[in-house]
Amino acid sequence: MNATAHRYRIALLPGDGIGPEVMAAGRRVMDDLARRRGIAFEYAEYAIGGAALDAHGVPLRPADLDLMRSSDAVLLAALGGPKWDTGPANLRPEAGLLALRKGLGAFANLRPARIFPDLVSASKLKPEIAARVDLIVFRELTGGLYFGEPRGRGEGEREKGRKGEREKGKTAIGRTAYNTMIYSEEEIRRIAKMAFEAARGRRKRVTSVDKANVLEVSQLWREVVTEVARDYPDVELLHLYVDNAAMQLVRDPGQFDVLLTENLFGDILSDLCAELVGSIGLLPSACLGASGPGLFEPVHGSAPDIAGKGLANPLAMFLTIALMFRHGLKRPDLADEVERGVAGALKSGLRTRDLGGAAGTAEVTERVIQKISEEA
Repeated sequence: MNATAHRYRIALLPGDGIGPEVMAAGRRVMDDLARRRGIAFEYAEYAIGGAALDAHGVPLRPADLDLMRSSDAVLLAALGGPKWDTGPANLRPEAGLLALRKGLGAFANLRPARIFPDLVSASKLKPEIAARVDLIVFRELTGGLYFGEPRGRGEGEREKGRKGEREKGKTAIGRTAYNTMIYSEEEIRRIAKMAFEAARGRRKRVTSVDKANVLEVSQLWREVVTEVARDYPDVELLHLYVDNAAMQLVRDPGQFDVLLTENLFGDILSDLCAELVGSIGLLPSACLGASGPGLFEPVHGSAPDIAGKGLANPLAMFLTIALMFRHGLKRPDLADEVERGVAGALKSGLRTRDLGGAAGTAEVTERVIQKISEEA
C-alpha cells in the first residue's frame, strides 16, 4: 500500500445471493468517503462460491487467489445457496472460502459483537442485560474438525473391521462418517497471543473456551493458552467449557471481553452472539494472518430467499468495511466515520426488516452516507 498517495487496492468478491447487493451498497459508502477525504480505492472484482462454480467450474480459481494476494485487503460479501449444495465437498461454495482463508494465510477470525444503544430493544435479552453486550470473539481458523485428517464418509475403520462379518450375513452397522479434531501447539499459541494483545487494548480479560473435561485436543488448548497468559500478567484469564460458555453468553454477556475459541466452537458461539445484538445482519468479521491482506466479510449468509428484492440489510457490510479500514488499511479514522454513520442512522430510527422495520437496502445506504457526512 502506498500510504502517502492515499490509494488502496481492494479485491471485491460479491459472491452469491444478496452478496452483489450489499457489495454495491458498500462500494457506495467507500466511494463517498473517497470523494470527501481525497483518497482512492482501486477495485478488482473476482468470482467465488456459487458464482465461480457457474462461471469457471470451481469455487475459487487459483489464479484469482494469486492476484488477490497483492491487494491491500479482500472484501467478501456472501456465498452459497441451495443450488450448489448437492455436489462433492470440494465443489461446494464453502470450499472456496476455506481455500481463500488458507491461501491468504488467515488464521484468526475476529467477530466483534457490540450492541448499539438504540437497538437494545431489538435484542432477545432483557434490556438491562443486552445493554452490556460488548465483546469480541477470536476464533482459530486453520485447525480443528474442519481441517482434521483423515476425514471421510463411508466405511470407517470400525466398519472395515467388521466387513467380513457382514458378508457372512450378520447384522450390518450401517453408514458411518468421521472427522478428526487436530491442533498443534503453534496453532493454539499464535491465536492466543493475538487474543491477549487485543485484550490489552480493551478490558483486559480473556475467556478461553474448550471442552477439556472430554477432549484431549482441548486439554492441549488449555495448557498452551495458560502458558501464553504468563506473558500477559496484566490480563485476566478464565477457562470455560463450551456448553457453559453458551449458557453464560445468554445469561450475562457483559462478563465477556475477549472470547478465545477453537474453530468449531467459535463458529457456533459467534452466531449465538448475533442474537445478543439484535440480528445477524449487524455482525462484521475479519480474518487475519501474520502477513498479507486480511479477508473481511459480514457474518450473515447469502439469504437467497430475498436476493434481488432490495431487502437485504447492508449494515453488517458497512461495519465490515469499518473493520477493513481499522485492521486491514490501518485507517482507524475512516473506521470511526463509518461506525458513527451506522450509529447515527440507527439513532434516527432507521430499521430494516430483520430489526422490525421496513427500510430496504437503498434507503439504508442513503441514510448511512448522509449520517457519515453529518458526523464528519
